[in-house]
Amino acid sequence: MNKTNKNDRRHFLKMTAAGIAGATLLPHVSEAKSKKSNKVIYRTLGRTGVKLPIVSMGAMKDGTMVKAGLAKGVKHFDTAHVYQKGKNETMLGEALQGQDLSQLFTVTKVVPDDMDRKTGLIGEGCTAENFLKMFDISLERLQVKSVDLLYVHAVSSKQAVLHPEIIKAVKMAKEQGKCKFLGVSTHKNEPEVIRAAIEAGIYDVVLTAYNFKQDHREEIDKAIAEGAAKGIGFVAMKVMAGGFLDKDQTKPVNTKAALKWALKNEHICTSIPSFTTIDQLEESWDVMAKMKMSKQEEKDLEFARDYAGLYCNACSQCDGQCQKNLPIPEIMRSYMYTYGYREMGKAKELLANMGVVNDPCSDCSHCTVTCVKNFAVGEKVQSVSRLMDVPDDFIV
Repeated sequence: MNKTNKNDRRHFLKMTAAGIAGATLLPHVSEAKSKKSNKVIYRTLGRTGVKLPIVSMGAMKDGTMVKAGLAKGVKHFDTAHVYQKGKNETMLGEALQGQDLSQLFTVTKVVPDDMDRKTGLIGEGCTAENFLKMFDISLERLQVKSVDLLYVHAVSSKQAVLHPEIIKAVKMAKEQGKCKFLGVSTHKNEPEVIRAAIEAGIYDVVLTAYNFKQDHREEIDKAIAEGAAKGIGFVAMKVMAGGFLDKDQTKPVNTKAALKWALKNEHICTSIPSFTTIDQLEESWDVMAKMKMSKQEEKDLEFARDYAGLYCNACSQCDGQCQKNLPIPEIMRSYMYTYGYREMGKAKELLANMGVVNDPCSDCSHCTVTCVKNFAVGEKVQSVSRLMDVPDDFIV
């Protein structure tokens, strides 16, 4: 496979620097703003009985955006034990100091140890003790004694959802008063995970990838309806399907249209798009002023749906095609984090967890992976894997 050319390397470094700057500078507020509605639409999160605005916030990079979200009326801020190697929880904990947490919905997510992120299976090394230790660290970072909701994070198999040690751990956390509700989050094999959560009988919430570009969305809808009938509440993530359709970010996904599409499913209580600017927050929040999709918004989604874009469906049809046995869906997700969301830290964490090194395709003469979305898989692997040689200090 050909080495990445110098122009591409310069673009990558420029993009990375821009991402870092965007994460650390104060958010820009547009001078010309349309009139915003004060209308807030609430939905109930399944059997928890908790009512949340239909727009919440994904893992923010700095406290400024948390404060902006609070001022706007956001009640739910998503975070996880692994985000930014724990810095995200620490940041959120500091940003929420002095707030009446009884008026907010606090959560965190813990990834089970000894989980094969490629197969989704949990090995014998997973223990309830280790899971609870990680959860305790998360509580310390958040500066709280308990959270409203504890998720088992990034599961993609029935085996992981029903694993005895995980069931034991989350039950203990709830019995000890460290959380009120239990949930699972999933980026892959969503219908299987949702149905496993129903079978487990202890999970109150499922955080699932849910967007207009998913090929298997009808099956996801069926599983969500089954879960809702059993009282499970649903939170949607990845609703923007990468945010952009190209790595240079010249073709944005219509934010409002993407949110409206996800939220037309009334079983979805809320969504957790990530914001790096106040303009992005305003645009998403303003969806509540007019939930019905316009003809132009429908056309925009139709165009984006047919465009290869940055979002990988994790359909697993590429499994077994790679000569190096690389975890292609996870690497494609890292590519989306990097070039769509400018989340280089999250991308590198995922690559590291998957054991990916810089330029793993260097000694391949050609790429053997064929993608149903026509992704240039080899080029994308080569491009994003360079993150593994970027020092953590340069990635926010």
